[in-house]
Amino acid sequence: MTSLSLPIDTLYAEFKAAYPSHHLVIESDTGSGKSTRLPLWCAEPDVQGKRPRVLVVEPRRVACLALAEYVQGLTDLKVGYAIRFDCTVTLDTQIVFVTPGIALRWLSGDMAGLGEFDTLMIDEFHERRWDTDLLLALLKHRDRHRLLLTSATLSGEVLCNYLSDNKHVNAICLQTQGKRFHVELRYLASESHHLPDIRGLEERLVVALKQALQDTQGDILVFLPGKREITAAIHKCRGPLGELDEQISLLALHGSIGAEEQVQVLRASSSRRVIFATNIAETSLTIPGITGVIDSGLERRTHQRNGRTVLSLSHISKASSEQRMGRAGRTQVGLCIRLWGKAAPLLAATPPELQREELVEPMLAAACAGAELAQLDFVDPLPAKSLEKASAKLMLIGALDQLGRVTSHGQRLFPLPIDTQFAHLISVMPDGDCLDLMIDLAAALTTPGQFYRLPKDEAERLTLLQWEPFGCDAYTLIKLLRCHDDEIPLVELNLQAIEEARRLAKQIRAALECPSLPKADLSDPLLRRTWAIAVMQALPELAFICRLKRDNALGNGISEVLIARESRFHLPQDGVTLPIAALVFDQHATPGRGVKQTLNLALCMAPVDKSWLLAAGLGQDRVTEQLSLDEVCVERVYAGRVLEVRSERVEPQNVIQAMITSIAEGLVFPGIAEAVRQDIDAWNIWVKLGGYEEAKAAGICLASPDIVVFEEFLAHRLSTLGVESIADFELIEAEDLQFEGIPDWLRQEFDQAYPREVILSDLRMSVSYQVKGRWVELTYLSGQRKSGPKRWELPRWQGWRVRYKKASRVIDVV
Repeated sequence: MTSLSLPIDTLYAEFKAAYPSHHLVIESDTGSGKSTRLPLWCAEPDVQGKRPRVLVVEPRRVACLALAEYVQGLTDLKVGYAIRFDCTVTLDTQIVFVTPGIALRWLSGDMAGLGEFDTLMIDEFHERRWDTDLLLALLKHRDRHRLLLTSATLSGEVLCNYLSDNKHVNAICLQTQGKRFHVELRYLASESHHLPDIRGLEERLVVALKQALQDTQGDILVFLPGKREITAAIHKCRGPLGELDEQISLLALHGSIGAEEQVQVLRASSSRRVIFATNIAETSLTIPGITGVIDSGLERRTHQRNGRTVLSLSHISKASSEQRMGRAGRTQVGLCIRLWGKAAPLLAATPPELQREELVEPMLAAACAGAELAQLDFVDPLPAKSLEKASAKLMLIGALDQLGRVTSHGQRLFPLPIDTQFAHLISVMPDGDCLDLMIDLAAALTTPGQFYRLPKDEAERLTLLQWEPFGCDAYTLIKLLRCHDDEIPLVELNLQAIEEARRLAKQIRAALECPSLPKADLSDPLLRRTWAIAVMQALPELAFICRLKRDNALGNGISEVLIARESRFHLPQDGVTLPIAALVFDQHATPGRGVKQTLNLALCMAPVDKSWLLAAGLGQDRVTEQLSLDEVCVERVYAGRVLEVRSERVEPQNVIQAMITSIAEGLVFPGIAEAVRQDIDAWNIWVKLGGYEEAKAAGICLASPDIVVFEEFLAHRLSTLGVESIADFELIEAEDLQFEGIPDWLRQEFDQAYPREVILSDLRMSVSYQVKGRWVELTYLSGQRKSGPKRWELPRWQGWRVRYKKASRVIDVV
């Protein structure tokens, strides 16, 4: 131990007494020294004189590098780290700092299941990342290591109870508090209920910064949601500080800064500094000299939307705001200025990533480690719907078999240091040229940071068009990785991000054992077509087509995107017919107006021709007209747009299916499909609740207690009516298709007890029923009410649990 005393040192005796025979949870303030002291304590010799080998999992690369360097300065033991692109670990490294992704890959076989390490420490577990939650669940399941968790805001008792399910080793919680100085708290919003807001952020930041520089003597730490806002804020603040401007250093701290910039931030300075940081500065890293904090109250957070995980701007939680404020009171009295209102309704804590994200990557990672995600024990149970969606998607792409076991294809996908979606696209490319394109694009889109800004000058735009003539965002990124920097006709380039993407592309090629893959000819239009069709066949949901009356909006039949200003899609081009469809490789969700939920902005688009959609097999056929007894007019439709119209001979066995499609889409007998669906849904719920058996016991004779499927009912009814051609179909009436389900004298009472829609004075909701779990789910449709419904306002639903869903927010109604 060093002579410098830290708050965590008060736990040394308790720690050493408990460590040999218990898992440990250390509940301690940020900055108390747990990230640097605990690995050294774990590595001290045991009673037999053996030094345990220690693996420390840190949530971020910057923290791994900084902590490894600092701890190495405290000990003669060998300390190393392993992050993407860089690893200093050898067989004699005693303490190793790694990111969660590296730890999961080592657990899956690269490091013999982590068997070389005696102790595994997961630092900053309160951040509740999916990879650290999964890592802990896998380690608990294997029961081979001493486990050590640290948390600054999460209750240690919760984690102790979780780890103490083990048959052999129970967990103990140790607590300590850092030395805290008083922090004066100010709120800058004009109204106390105002939430954090990105609008006008830079102007409010300048006001707060002037106050902080005047009322404190040390450095100022400014929390902003991302690199883009940090760059804009530094630019905005360079002038308004007046005579202080030349005496103050304005520095950035985010995940993609270079090593020299990182050292400049993390070491004490004789001059005064303002450090603009993402939430990377909340935990793990200690920045010396901070006496003032300015908090925007914003962060970029992932959540699920339309079956995929997207990154969007979010309000921080109250727990995060306390973490940020604490940075100002580490060494002396400090000041914290919050750019929102005192009574703003922030969440108590940020929901765990496994509760709000798609589970495709966690499920594949668990399978590669020989476990089934749904069977692992997590701190919080996983959402059943998310598990089902992830399983279906991984089976669809061939990464899991029908029993949920990883396939050879899945094992090839997992080691690639990119999103599962891009890994799948890489693995299914039909030839070397398409593979070459996909590797570079995946590397570019995986690397954080914006690579370039579109020029505003017309001459510069023309030069860009000559350099990349297809108006394709994807090709632009690929060319940025391939060209020499001096050949790129863009002036605002993020050369650091581009270089990182080049290294990632090289790493992917090495993992696929194709490092010398020849570069594809980007000027070949046939290559673009082949590549785009291969992508659409692998992941059809990436194909979007322009709306009929809204050229700026595109849909894929599931969701809608708007063209972002950063995209080159639909930029005016002389003599070029504008495309009506595109592959959308990257999206960003942003808040909408009024009661709208969020808007999806398409950031990386690749224009595709309508004929390419047809060649990829996208769209559905619908019969629109009978031309003769055995010939019909067929439209191929994708996301509401007609791709082609053709005549086709119809075999008798295909007529009924064509008619079912026409009825379901409302092309014939408008409204009957919805009415039949409602009747069938009501019947199915009634049967599951025992209504059929009660009716039978009362002497009421009904046909069958079977659950009914809409399409199967229509097929049987049309067949019963003798429909064999479109001419036959024209002879039937809408009444012939009605579903005779719950008897009329029972239906009214049933609809009152189990309505399909609930309308309150200021809130309209649809209702669905999960009979097996006895759940009622209310989904927001319209209304001005900001809060959810109260239980007393709703039908009785005795014995049912009720939840209310609005956008991505789901709450229990009590």
